Amino acid sequence: MYLETLKKSGDFLSITRENEFHLEPTSFLLANGTQVDVLDTGVIKFTPSAKTTKDIVLSSAVHGNETAPIEICDELIQNIILGKLELNQRVLFIFGNPKSINIGERFVEENLNRLFSGSHSKGDVHNAERDRAKKLEIYVSDFFNEVEAGRYRCHYDLHTAIRGSKNEKFAVYPFLNGKPWKKSQLQFLLSCGVNTVLMMAAPATTFSYFSSNEFGADAFTIELGQVRPFGENDMARFEKTKQTLNALISQEKVEYKEFNSEDFELFEVYRTINRTQEAFSFTFPDSAVNFTGFAKGELLANDGEKQYFAEVEGEAIIFPNAKVALGQRALLTVIPMQINEKFI
Repeated sequence: MYLETLKKSGDFLSITRENEFHLEPTSFLLANGTQVDVLDTGVIKFTPSAKTTKDIVLSSAVHGNETAPIEICDELIQNIILGKLELNQRVLFIFGNPKSINIGERFVEENLNRLFSGSHSKGDVHNAERDRAKKLEIYVSDFFNEVEAGRYRCHYDLHTAIRGSKNEKFAVYPFLNGKPWKKSQLQFLLSCGVNTVLMMAAPATTFSYFSSNEFGADAFTIELGQVRPFGENDMARFEKTKQTLNALISQEKVEYKEFNSEDFELFEVYRTINRTQEAFSFTFPDSAVNFTGFAKGELLANDGEKQYFAEVEGEAIIFPNAKVALGQRALLTVIPMQINEKFI
């Protein structure tokens, strides 16, 4: 049984990697009274003995090769279990795709971050990622629903991007179905070292959209830099993120820098370009980073015989991936936006 090893080492990540698909649930108390519940491989919940006000989900490894967020969450979990960090809020940590961690790939058979909000059960396809997405929805639902309604909820899904970015760190604000964006969340992101935010314009099947849409949680997909193998991350570049997450879960209330719209660079989605043909390619090199802008009329992509040109001056690329499955998003284009009356 792994229980004694976990108590002594706090190394939930190694236990998760040794049990890619299943881990027997177990519970125990820390010396400070915090209850620890292992729900499954890669899923661990902490409930402080004192009264709490926030329900916080921190997920990583939804893509297994995005190692920096995994290391950040691994350190937080170890510090909690070993008594180096005392919680003041309920926290659910999730390592999303353990097998993809072990093989060092984005996913095994299918992109896990396209399988939430019930997408895992659509069509005739069956694989481990679809099973995992369904289970993760249940764990998050139970976590939010097992306490009284009206509490503060948030879910920060931590990633690193396939390619570099003009702005090293950026966040994706899920579509809110007409609800206002929150300046307080921009302040949180800035404290994490993230000042660039992309506002989505439509529902999605991502993990952060699931928590935002289903439970009203403040939720983001947060890109903390570029993909690196384990051991090659400069963790000093994530110090602000680590300190802010540490404060979020260990303090009753966190004070952030006073809001100033000039601190932020915001973008809104202009359009989505899907791959529909086997013969799909971009006209820009693999070295082109996220948020690279193009002049109006420049050719961006070829999808079989269909061509996509920049339609507005400065139209910029985000998340380009020519190798996605047919029918999936190969590219988002974005344009700058200003903070306006839609922010509260």
